[in-house]
Amino acid sequence: MNRFLTLVSYVFHPVFISLIGTIIFYAVTPKFYPQRLVRAVIISITILSVIIPLVLFHLLKNLGIIRSFFLPNVQERKIPVLANVVLMLLIMVRVVPKTFAQELFFFFSGIVGTMMLCYVMIVFKIKASMHMMGVTGLTIFVVGLSYHYKINLAWLLGALIIASGAVATSRLHFKAHTRHEVILGSMAGAIPQLFAFHYWL
Repeated sequence: MNRFLTLVSYVFHPVFISLIGTIIFYAVTPKFYPQRLVRAVIISITILSVIIPLVLFHLLKNLGIIRSFFLPNVQERKIPVLANVVLMLLIMVRVVPKTFAQELFFFFSGIVGTMMLCYVMIVFKIKASMHMMGVTGLTIFVVGLSYHYKINLAWLLGALIIASGAVATSRLHFKAHTRHEVILGSMAGAIPQLFAFHYWL
């Protein structure tokens, strides 16, 4: 059980959520995008949302600014969260501008909103679950895609709901968060994506 929950914690780590959301978008959208363009977008997002943050994590850990990839201390989150906001804005402006793919643009807008909420909570020393922010925001985005394209994504939504439950269980099982922090993280992940619906649904 410990191994499974540890795997869940890594697979649905917030650093991977934007890439997972992008892959899901291209897998379900009925719109045509040239494969060369899709590959370029995925590679760019992989570099900006996964590789650069992982390098930053490694650097901050070596400098003693953070202790773990999972950022257990609320004060350790400041630099990674601000860096993530900058990287997400860069993706919105340079990789998936609104004129290119509005669905992805507003997905990343929602992520920026979530990160800003996360930073406000950090300022007030509130430790919400960033894992739940990510997986809940991703789930809401898929709900939007299903409604927007009028396609049945029940199988995918079911899998994400199960994943959300597994992530919440892992956070509680390893005592990384309290129930209150898990719920707060879920709300911070869902609300910006729901707000973004107004602009693209």
